[in-house]
Amino acid sequence: QVQLVESGGGLVQAGNSLRLSCAASGSTFSGYAMGWFRQAPGKEREFVAVINWSGQITAYADSVKGRFTISRENAKNTVYLQMNSLKPEDTGVYYCATTVRGLGPVSSEYDYWGQGTQVTVSS
Repeated sequence: QVQLVESGGGLVQAGNSLRLSCAASGSTFSGYAMGWFRQAPGKEREFVAVINWSGQITAYADSVKGRFTISRENAKNTVYLQMNSLKPEDTGVYYCATTVRGLGPVSSEYDYWGQGTQVTVSS
C-alpha cells in the first residue's frame, strides 16, 4: 500500500508559477515511477508528466512540455511538479500516482492515487 498526499496548489495569475509536491508513505518510494495527472471540470483526467524511479527519465504531455518540470527526491519520498508560465487551460485538480508498469500516459496503469490539489489560473 502507498499513501500519496499532494500539496502546493492555489490560485495564480496567468504567466506565474507554482510548485506542487506529492509526499508518499507506506512502501518503498524509490521502487515506483511517479506520474502527475490533471482533471479540469467536465473533462477526463489527462496525463501531465511521469518520472522513473531514479529520476533520470521523464516524459511530458505536449501541452506542458517546456513549461513544466517533474523531479523527485527519493530520500524525502517526494515528487515535485514545477509549473511555469501557467495558462488558464492549466486549471484543474492535479493528482500524483504511482506505477510499476512503465512510463506511459494511461491512467489505468497507475495503481495508487492521491486526493488531488486544486490549481486555478486566472487570465
